[in-house]
Amino acid sequence: MPPLTPIQISLINASTVLADDDIRPVVAALQQQVNNDFLPAWGVGAQLTFIPAGSPPPAGTWWLSILDDSDQAGALGYHDITPDGLPLGKVFAGTDLKYGYTWSVTASHELLEMLADPNINLTVFVQSDQSTGILYAYEVCDACEADNFGYQIGNVLVSDFVFPSWFESFRAAGSTQFDQARQIQSPLQLLAGGYIGVFDVNSGSGWQQETAEKKLSETFSRGNVGSRRERRRTPRLQWVASHPHKEIIRRAEQYRQRVQLSRVRRPAA
Repeated sequence: MPPLTPIQISLINASTVLADDDIRPVVAALQQQVNNDFLPAWGVGAQLTFIPAGSPPPAGTWWLSILDDSDQAGALGYHDITPDGLPLGKVFAGTDLKYGYTWSVTASHELLEMLADPNINLTVFVQSDQSTGILYAYEVCDACEADNFGYQIGNVLVSDFVFPSWFESFRAAGSTQFDQARQIQSPLQLLAGGYIGVFDVNSGSGWQQETAEKKLSETFSRGNVGSRRERRRTPRLQWVASHPHKEIIRRAEQYRQRVQLSRVRRPAA
């Protein structure tokens, strides 16, 4: 069988808090993670291309956009899918920096989850008896997403991720490898700070979030507007295509001017 053509992904700098030179080494580390770690485990490869601030991505590529926050994403016209209807991931670097998260871990997280489930509609059904069961969202980094469970590629911290075996409830504890960093010992185990989207098919409660403490919440952790967790709860027919990148660049220039003006005014206030 001939090798599969890797997915072409444009990693776009649309942020005001990160310079192009801040992002380039992270792109190189993410490419290594995909080639050396994710591809052998999941059988999905990708070719990443860095798109500097103000430059358009090639047509027909998936997008992973580095943004300040969800408000900026909406202001620039980054919505649920690319203008071509292709998968789109968002990394809110400004939000991460504000709350002390490592944005490279978030970028790794979003990239790998986009590769594993680009349409955000895959689930695993764990049936407890003849009439009950739970759907688990096919998200490969949520269970081990905390920064302290990430691992280094060179000087870049990236996200740990689970293997397909993590979703296989028949596996015995310790019987196989469940995640890249070997920190998970059994299927469906959640590390501290981790979570997973669950849908109890009998309760009628819709998507909830299970945490490592075995608590359920209807709120998706770090589920910013436009995030994967929000989109999983939104019918695909309601997803909105992003603006053409020429329009996004025009809006970005205006957005950067507003940000710069607010920074100049702030010390004088």
